[in-house]
Amino acid sequence: MRGDVRRWCVVGEPSGLSERDRAVLALEGRQWRTAGAKERAIREELGLSSTRYYQVLNGLLDREEALAFAPVLVNRLRRVREGRRGAR
Repeated sequence: MRGDVRRWCVVGEPSGLSERDRAVLALEGRQWRTAGAKERAIREELGLSSTRYYQVLNGLLDREEALAFAPVLVNRLRRVREGRRGAR
């Protein structure tokens, strides 16, 4: 797993998240030059389809454990999600 999970989390506290959940958050927190690079990393690093990845990520945004683990990232993604819902 390549992403630096510690960059996005409160270090030293048990997260209550699985290794895959932490890897999804770490991957989502990385910067991407192209959408293709991100999609490729999802398949290669996590072994997930893009659809399943976004289902897992969306579920994580509703979990308090994810918020405690990566508060800046989760809050940013929640704001983006709410903005998209409001635009519909």
